[in-house]
Amino acid sequence: MKTDFYDMTKRFLLGEGKIKPSLASYIQSLSEIVDSLKPRSKTERRRIEIAKEQLREIRKRSRVLEERVSLLEERLSILEEGSDRG
Repeated sequence: MKTDFYDMTKRFLLGEGKIKPSLASYIQSLSEIVDSLKPRSKTERRRIEIAKEQLREIRKRSRVLEERVSLLEERLSILEEGSDRG
């Protein structure tokens, strides 16, 4: 089998070989950034608290969506198995 160095180089330069971070990684990163902020006024403190609450809600909803996707993938695989047999 011949190695296609042109294709490998192209994928590397275009970034196609990179692993993309998960949604949970993005949420965790944002949480850490918000936690590191130091409010200088009451207004900033309230904004940071709102951002933290919104991140908690995003985390909760993303878990629900991941569970739904998992369930739908299971159902799809069952349907595909059924259509392969019939």
